[in-house]
Amino acid sequence: MIGWITGEVLSNAMMYDYPMVYPIFKIMPIVLVFSIAFLGNRVNQFFSLYVGINYVLFAFLQSIALTEKYGLSIITVNLFMFIIVAAFWFWETIVQRNDLTPRKQSRWKYWVIPVAFLAFWYPCSISGAVAVQDFNLIHFITNEAGLAFCLMTPVYLSILTLYYPRVNVATMRVTALVGAIIGVYNVMVNFFFAPGLWWNGILHIPLLTISAYALILSFKKVDA
Repeated sequence: MIGWITGEVLSNAMMYDYPMVYPIFKIMPIVLVFSIAFLGNRVNQFFSLYVGINYVLFAFLQSIALTEKYGLSIITVNLFMFIIVAAFWFWETIVQRNDLTPRKQSRWKYWVIPVAFLAFWYPCSISGAVAVQDFNLIHFITNEAGLAFCLMTPVYLSILTLYYPRVNVATMRVTALVGAIIGVYNVMVNFFFAPGLWWNGILHIPLLTISAYALILSFKKVDA
């Protein structure tokens, strides 16, 4: 019963009422990523503030829906977890423990970039209980991925892993933990309980894998 209600809320979430703002939340992360690459710590605080605001939007726009079957419905556990993640990013805005100074990394650590990019692109179209591939380049900018926890969290965690260990480990750990929890749930649902959504499940693998990777990194002992 809970699973059906959750599915109903997610498929009718408030974020689907505001398609006119989708391009804003796709363009802004692109601008931020390039700003971090070229400006480093000069955009550190703004980056954390944007991410914190983004998680607040996830909390309310993805966790609340007005449905015909259940009326006003709220996925309280998701709302609670997303708000906690947002709080940690707002805290980072104040303490500024992330150091976004450019530095060389081992090549293998860049595996997160194409994986996170796939989630951010979200080349998918869902009709009912069927998800199909949709690589229309226009939809790259106009889809809802910028307002979706599952699709933006891989992007934010990827940035932290590439600058690890000089990051706010607590913020990375909490974000990764919630991402892993949501990732396991989505992969299970899309592959085992709604097999018609298998392609949507593929596009949630970045959330699960990058969250697990970031979570493991956050517990790794770093030499002083």
